Amino acid sequence: MWNNLSTEESKLYSWDTKSTYIHEPPYFKNMTMDPPGSHGVKDAYCLLNFGDSITTDHISPAGSIHKDSPAAKYLLEHGVDRKDFNSYGSRRGNDEIMARGTFANIRIVNKLMNGEVGPKTVHIPSGEKLSVFDAASRYKAAGEDTIVLAGAEYGSGSSRDWAAKGPMLLGVKAVIAKSFERIHRSNW
Repeated sequence: MWNNLSTEESKLYSWDTKSTYIHEPPYFKNMTMDPPGSHGVKDAYCLLNFGDSITTDHISPAGSIHKDSPAAKYLLEHGVDRKDFNSYGSRRGNDEIMARGTFANIRIVNKLMNGEVGPKTVHIPSGEKLSVFDAASRYKAAGEDTIVLAGAEYGSGSSRDWAAKGPMLLGVKAVIAKSFERIHRSNW
C-alpha cells in the first residue's frame, strides 16, 4: 500500500496548505546557503522574565493542546474538531501550531505576571495580559524587538529543537540568561 501511494516527481516537497500536521516553516522561504549574520537588538521589550531552571520542558510545546490555547484557536479556525487536536508532538511538523505552543507550559512562572502561573505575559505598551503567542505577535506586527530574561540553567533539557525554533518564530531577538550572559552580550 505504501508503494502504491501517488507522488509528484519533484526535487522539492509539495506543501499541502490545508494540512494542520505539516506546514512550510518561514525559515525555509528565501533560504540561502549563507546563514544570516548577527543582528543588533535595540530598544527591545521584555517578552518574558524568568527565574532559574526554565528548562526545555517549559519552552518547548509538549503534551496535549489545551482547549483555550492559541494552538487550539488555530486548529478550530482550520476546521479541526476538539476531539482531533491530538498533541503538540503529533503536530510538530506544523510551525504555526508549535509557535503557538512555545512557552505554553501551564506551570511556567513569568515574573511580569506578578505571581500568576501559566503561559501569559504582559504586552508592555498596552499593559494587557495576553498569551505569550498573542503578545509576541503584537510586537512583531509593530516591528518591535523582544528579548527573554532568564536565570541559571535556561534551556537545559532534551527538547532542544523546538526550544530553539519556537522563540525564533515568536520573534525573540535574544535570550539573556544568567548562565549565558557573556556569550550573548559578546554577539551584540
